[in-house]
Parts: sequence; C-alpha cells; structure tokens
Amino acid sequence: MSDRRIGVYICHCGGNISDYVNVDKVKEAVQDEPGVVVAKTSMFTCSDAGQQDIIRDIKEQNLDGLVVASCSPKLHLHTFRDVAKRAGLNPYQYTQVNIREQCSWTHTDDHEGATEKAIRLVRAGINRTNLTEPLHSIKINTVPKVLIIGAGIAGLRAAIGLNDIGIAVYLAEKEQEPGGWVAGFGKMYPHGRNGKEIINQLVNEVKKRDSITLFTQAEVIDKTGSVGDFRVKIRVRDQEEIALHVGAIITATGFNAYKPHEDEYGYGMDGVVTLAEFKKLLDKSEGKIIRQGKEIKNVVYVYCVGSRQGDEAEDGNRYCSRYCCNAAVHSSIQALEKNPQVHQYHLFRDMRTYGKFELLLNDALKRGSIFLKFDENEPPQITKGANGTLNVTVKDLLTFGEEVEIEADLVVLATGMVPKENQKLVDILKLPVGRDRFFNEIHPKLRPVETVVDGVYICGTCQGPKNSAESVASALAAVSQSAAILKKGYVELEPLIAMVNREACTWCGECETACPYTAISKEQVQGKEVAKIHEALCKGCGGCIPICPNHALDLKGYTDGQMKAMIDGLLKEKF
Repeated sequence: MSDRRIGVYICHCGGNISDYVNVDKVKEAVQDEPGVVVAKTSMFTCSDAGQQDIIRDIKEQNLDGLVVASCSPKLHLHTFRDVAKRAGLNPYQYTQVNIREQCSWTHTDDHEGATEKAIRLVRAGINRTNLTEPLHSIKINTVPKVLIIGAGIAGLRAAIGLNDIGIAVYLAEKEQEPGGWVAGFGKMYPHGRNGKEIINQLVNEVKKRDSITLFTQAEVIDKTGSVGDFRVKIRVRDQEEIALHVGAIITATGFNAYKPHEDEYGYGMDGVVTLAEFKKLLDKSEGKIIRQGKEIKNVVYVYCVGSRQGDEAEDGNRYCSRYCCNAAVHSSIQALEKNPQVHQYHLFRDMRTYGKFELLLNDALKRGSIFLKFDENEPPQITKGANGTLNVTVKDLLTFGEEVEIEADLVVLATGMVPKENQKLVDILKLPVGRDRFFNEIHPKLRPVETVVDGVYICGTCQGPKNSAESVASALAAVSQSAAILKKGYVELEPLIAMVNREACTWCGECETACPYTAISKEQVQGKEVAKIHEALCKGCGGCIPICPNHALDLKGYTDGQMKAMIDGLLKEKF
C-alpha cells in the first residue's frame, strides 16, 4: 500500500469528455488505487468552484499529490499548478491527464473503448504521482540589458521601446547603415509615409539616447550563459571584438527578397523586373514613369513569383508571402497617381489583400486596373515582341479560360520574402528553424515571439513574411516579453531537468554530444570526472537519458521509475 494521499478529479468538460467517456465509471475504477484518498467528478474542474473544491480537499484531507483528468496540459497545466500552490501543495506533485484531446475526442465512435482508455490513462497518472517529489523552480538573477541583432524597422523600434522603460540596449547591425529594407522605400501603405523618413526619425531617436549603443558592420560570433545572464561577443568591422553582458537577446535580422531564376516568367529579359525594382523606379519618378528614356504606358503584374511554389520547385517556398498582393496593388495605385493614363493588368492566382488592405484592391479596380486570374498549372507566358515590347499571354479563369494577349512595356514580378542565410547565427544562438526556413516561435498565437531557448526572442520578418506595421507590432511584443523578466530582476525556470548519478557516471562524453542546448559539460568531483548539468541551460528534453551507457542520467519529474510505473498503470488488468 502507498502511504501517499492523492486526490483525483475527473472533469466532464461540459460534455466534451462525458459525452463519450463514462466519467463515473472512471472514478469508480480508480478510487481504490494505491494512494488515492479522494476521487471526484466535476462538470468544469477549471472553474472557480472546481478549483476551490480542490483547494478545500488538499487542506482538509492533507493531500500530498494531485491528479486532474481533463483537457490538454497546454491549456491548464499552470492553472492547476497555481491551485496546488494556493493550497500549500508543491505544484510539481501534480499530474494532468489528458482524457479530452487524447481520449474522448479521439474515440467519439467507441464510448466503451474511450472509457477503458481513460481509466488506464488516469491510472498511469496516479502511478506517476505516487513517485513525485517536491521540486522547486530555478531562480536566476537577470542583467537589465538587451542585445538586439538587426537594426531594421523592427530592431530600431524594439530598442526605443526597451529604452523607454529603463533597459539599456546594444543594437548590432550587420550592414554599414541601419534601417534595412524600409530605409530604401518611398511612400508606403497604408499610411502613405516615406520609408526613409521613418527610419531617419528612428535612427535619430536611437542616437540621442545614451543607454542605446548602436554597432554597425557588426556580427555575433559567440554566446555563452543562459536567460538573464548571457555573455555575447560581437565582431565590429571584421576587426574589433567586443564582449557584452546582457539578460536577453532579440533577433530581428529581417529577410531577403526572392530572386527569380533565369527565364522564370521571362526574368532576364529587358523590361522584366521584380516588384522591389519597380518600387525604386516609382520612387525616383517625379512625373510620368520613365525607364531607359522610354515612357511606361502598359504594365503587367505577375503575382506569387517565388511564393506558394509546388513540387516543380525543389525545396520551394510553399508559403504565401502575405505582403506581395498589398504591395503590388499599392504600387499600381502609385503608378496611376504619376500617370492616370497608364494601363495596368494584374495576373494573379488568388488575391490576398487581407483586412483593411481590401480597400487598396477596391481603389485599384475603381481606377481602371484589370485583374485576370490564371491557373497555377498554366502560368502566364512572356515573350519578346518584334517592336521591342513584351508579349504576355494568359488564360483568364474569370472568363472561362479565354486566352488574353497583352502588349506590355514593363512586366513586374511580385516576388515574396525569403529567409536570410543565417546558419552561423542559428548555430550560435541555437535558434529553431521552421520548415519554411524562417525562425520558429513556440506558438504563433500564445507565444508568438518566444523561442525554445529561454531569453532569446524573435521579431519582424526573420520569423516570416510581414509588412512594416506587423513587424513593429511583433517588435513591441518582444519588448514586453523580455522586459517582463528583466524588470523583475530574476527569472524562475522549470526544475524538470536532467540530473546525474555521480556514482554511476564514468564520463564518456556521449551525453554532451547528444545535448542540443550545450547544457552538459565535464567536471571533477573528488578526483573523478563526471557529467555536470547546467541548470539554466537544460530544457528537460530527455535526449541525453537513453544515450548514457551506465544509466547515470535521469529526468526530474519524469524519472525512469515514474515512466515504468505509468506503463504498469496503462497495462494493468482488469478494472
């Protein structure tokens, strides 16, 4: 018999669970398990009433373990940890069992099977809880300084935002001048402001603040330490190396524009340009649009160049680049402002002028722009005409596949954003890279600027295509997240990390090689070489555990003993 006192709470979830799982049968099956002294069901365990019921039981029944069988831990893990804390129970002696996403929703066609599976899952949770020990979060003091990598519009705005709340900033820009792409833009949408003027205003604001240090022609060459206490080296102008001590790092390295392949939609022909090149032409044109001494009267835009690529492109860009439709339509409106007589044709697969930018599309339509939809399997064909113009042939799906031939002075390829080549930075910061090769956040909605490396944040277009307003919004989110830990003065980390049995360890180095976070190194203990876990760096991934030939490594909160006990609970016969 277990000497533990565990409370088990099985949630109806308003029918999400109880419509498919017989929760009363689950309660009856587990209420006599070793260590269980309380077993209850609840309509909504996460409700205030449900939480108060648990707190009351912990205090009155002197519970030393807690199991909640409900929804995904992603939703309510911290909810019930806080419940345990408020009742005086160590939060790491709590186990959440997912019987909604992993059971009731998965087996809606088999109520009896779902109920049996729920019983086994709850038993596994009880067995784990029987072997839990009180754990305490790891507390680290933080340095109130931030390194921002990249001084485009996102990096500059983040620097000012952090400085406004009293945090010193180092701003490292790889190029000779700050500003990124926006510094080269004229009139931008939707606000109509000049990009260069916006950047000049931000740079001037940065330069007049003593606690923001801007380095140009600078790159990160080394990083050690952990959240709150990073030691970073940067190299400036390929010569001087500067050591920085910071509490957080924000990566805002920006993007590259897609460069079409030779002959892709006629690229390489005279008169076929990218959207970025056309934008520069518009910005420098005072009156009518003149290129190489010739007035441009007919313009054809081809959308989705370098975006939404199919299997025909090896390692192609499968994603939509989001900003291109807006930028191309806005450019066409600018062209009409310079010359109302210019004829413009937009050849698109799908128009994605999302949100308020739909007004741009309406404006372009009212001003006479013509939009033709083509099949991705039958893209427009661009050839050189006899008189030096360009002939564009396309089958328009909006007129049931009618073939249209357009004579153009200029063909503009609406090219998307592609990630910068940043492998060296990825290796140094251990940045996660997604399938689209942009930097990857933990969760696009719940944790949109955080990475799996604590204290390292991403913002702007280094994490995916965005317009300038969206880049600034993500920069300010990174400001909020980094400032939240730095202004408090310390950060608390999960204690669910690897631990070493020094008696069993003979230091073979296999664990050091296996760790993706460089959290393991060698140390001397009483004349013996053993593995050392750097608590602040370890993420508790468990990758080192099966590698060890002497079984000298274990994971706090998920020990081998706990995992075996959970398996025994899953396999136990019969209820």
